[in-house]
Amino acid sequence: MVRVLLVDDHHVVRAGLRALLESMGRVDVVGEASSGEEAVAKARTLEPDIVIMDLAMAGMNGIEATRHITGLGLDTKVLVLTIHDEDEFLIPALDAGAAGFLNKSVADTDLMGAIEAIVRGHTYLPRRATALLARRKAEGTSSRKPGPEVLSSRERTAIELYAKGFSTSEAAEEMFLSPKTVEGYIGRAKTKLGLRTRRDIVRFALEAGILQAQGEQ
Repeated sequence: MVRVLLVDDHHVVRAGLRALLESMGRVDVVGEASSGEEAVAKARTLEPDIVIMDLAMAGMNGIEATRHITGLGLDTKVLVLTIHDEDEFLIPALDAGAAGFLNKSVADTDLMGAIEAIVRGHTYLPRRATALLARRKAEGTSSRKPGPEVLSSRERTAIELYAKGFSTSEAAEEMFLSPKTVEGYIGRAKTKLGLRTRRDIVRFALEAGILQAQGEQ
């Protein structure tokens, strides 16, 4: 069972989401929160697998709450579920550490798939995500950040697997190498690209076209 914390400032919305998820039989809704502050507190105590996060809330909004939760050092992932357009909020959500972004208009058909993809270690984004990220990359080309061309083929493969959620040991099995060797490839790739965290690597892999978001199928 996937342990989920629901965050939305409307009780009716939370009740509807709870009913939808519990009807699928694969999710255990372990808690609810009506504000960003409450979401952070409950994520810390409950340690759910996934937080389903609304964005527009009084006080601490969903972006800020996402940043706080992903900074707690837990295995908890955040799926943003919102009525707001991805043009404005997708990039801030990713910057805050969200593992997925979904519009409420398709929650009835796509929510469980998004949850399952994130639990498997994937990033779940709307179909337009690649175009949006590509546009952002084009707008920022003046900074001339290093691209995938600076990576060796082994470094690129290691980064792709790491971005997909593979552990170092799992990536090593996939590449028929030792975990220490794979760690070396990932470390060198991070240095070349100026990246630090897995979240940075996921963002880079999406923008560079190395990784395809699960929601774009």
